[in-house]
Amino acid sequence: MDALEGLLDQPLVINAAFSLVGFVLSLVVLPRFYPLFIKAGLFGKDMSKKIPAGKQPPKVPEAMGVIAGAIFLCIMFLFIPIPFWRSWWVKEEGNFPHHEFVEFVAALLSICCMIFLGFADDVLDLRWRHKLWLPTMATLPLLMVYLVNIGSTTVIVPKPLRVLFGSDLNLGVFYFLYMGMLAVFCTNAINILAGINGIEAGQSLIISLSIITFNLYELTRFYPESHQFSLYFMMPYTGVCAAILYYNWYPSRLFVGDTFCYFSGMTFAVVGILGHFSKTMLLFFIPQVANFVFGVPQLFHFIPCPRHRLPRYDPKTDTVSMSYTKFKMSDLNIIGKLFFYLYSTLGIIHVKRGVGEDKQYMECTNFTIINLALRILGPMHERSLTMVLMFIQILGSCVAFLIRYKLASFFYDVVT
Repeated sequence: MDALEGLLDQPLVINAAFSLVGFVLSLVVLPRFYPLFIKAGLFGKDMSKKIPAGKQPPKVPEAMGVIAGAIFLCIMFLFIPIPFWRSWWVKEEGNFPHHEFVEFVAALLSICCMIFLGFADDVLDLRWRHKLWLPTMATLPLLMVYLVNIGSTTVIVPKPLRVLFGSDLNLGVFYFLYMGMLAVFCTNAINILAGINGIEAGQSLIISLSIITFNLYELTRFYPESHQFSLYFMMPYTGVCAAILYYNWYPSRLFVGDTFCYFSGMTFAVVGILGHFSKTMLLFFIPQVANFVFGVPQLFHFIPCPRHRLPRYDPKTDTVSMSYTKFKMSDLNIIGKLFFYLYSTLGIIHVKRGVGEDKQYMECTNFTIINLALRILGPMHERSLTMVLMFIQILGSCVAFLIRYKLASFFYDVVT
């Protein structure tokens, strides 16, 4: 009995064991759902592969992120009693940490809502303007719990700005707006940087491992409870993410779908908000932030944006190359023209002029870091391109740690 109590008093050890179970279970369960999803019409065709003459591309089940999300939720539901068992068992008045319990359940509720809404997007193919509202709705339970349990909307002002705002600033409702926008960004940033085998799950796995590394280091420093809370979510997530990456890696045997991107983004947003390290969380999204900023002209339709901006496949060389968007310069507004001239002058897009029968059209590469990598490095095999982008993601995490622990002292007195 003492040995059991000793084990129950090590929730991180139990969580790690549950995470391993989630990894193995996902490896076993995911392939068994392939026929069911294909039968339901939830499949796609991988167009960046050589197809023998006279044959059709194989059907690849998509939206499989919902299975990974379901396994994650089951693991977390089973884990709920573990961190709170002693407080519940003692049953002393005022001993149970209700605020921590409510945060835990609210976090799961937000993730569960996002998985549901993500699957609805995969099935119903929602418009982009609707996708911006989905994470906002799913974040509301989280924001309400933050308001009731914590309520603080005061932030420490960076040193260069203290002359204007003082040492701290109460943002009020704008702080909650910031947290809502963080959830919207995290969920959509992963979805925007997509289109080749393994990239969605690969970038998510690197981000989760970076967060785990950060949490483990911070356990020995300030506010260990917040980072322990983060680890409760990140370790099981990493388990199911590693499993889905195994099947999504080139050549992909499944497509993760928008469900996985929303599930991943909301999980990151949850731990960033309730773990009180939202700024550090954004540092781990450096490649996603760069991709978003680079893609702003197309995302806001200043430049025509095709529905899919994935690279072009050349079956002769079995390589992928830059993809293009086609338009007339006269159709662009002033903002679109400014972005076009800026990017073309910097050389970060490739431009083809005098396109079409009347030579009135022009083409330029789509505004993604995938196309930028292909512009710099040239056409390459899809697997090689994924590995290049994973290296960029790892490099981004290294830069994030450098900023967090070496450069932050230039802006804040105490780096916590």
